[in-house]
Amino acid sequence: MTSDSLDHSGSARSRAAEERHETEAERQDRKFNDILQELRVVMTGTQLITGFLLAVAFQPKFAELEAQEVTLYLVLVVLATTATMLGLAPVILHRQLSGKKQKDRVVRIANTLLLILLVVVSLVAAGVAMLIFDVTMNREAGYVAGGVALLLLLAFWTVVPRIGEREPRRR
Repeated sequence: MTSDSLDHSGSARSRAAEERHETEAERQDRKFNDILQELRVVMTGTQLITGFLLAVAFQPKFAELEAQEVTLYLVLVVLATTATMLGLAPVILHRQLSGKKQKDRVVRIANTLLLILLVVVSLVAAGVAMLIFDVTMNREAGYVAGGVALLLLLAFWTVVPRIGEREPRRR
């Protein structure tokens, strides 16, 4: 997401619009298009993971899963389904409010939904790693894989966005 998409101060907004030479309407359109592009990327991965999870239940080995593995699996199915619904929500919102001159509201809500979606997909990714290592190796390997995945995701959410933060901005 662009840095100005989360900025709520009026002066920063107008400064960003002036730097890009765009009207407020053009800015809202650009921000919504950015959100749609990001949704496309996330939804492709979400659909693949959801398909994988749904196929797992029909594999012969599924009957051999322990209760804890089945519970983790069902939690992942619920999270993946929730992610799919969250990915649809901004598009549904746009369809419902299209033509009602509420693009700023659509962008604001869609941005929030996308952030929630990213958290849910992050949890699904870590959980899938945990499930695969648990089933193919052992429970401890599952915990390690899940923990490593969560640490990587935490780094992507907190450390990576700060890389280069102290460097002066180029114009």
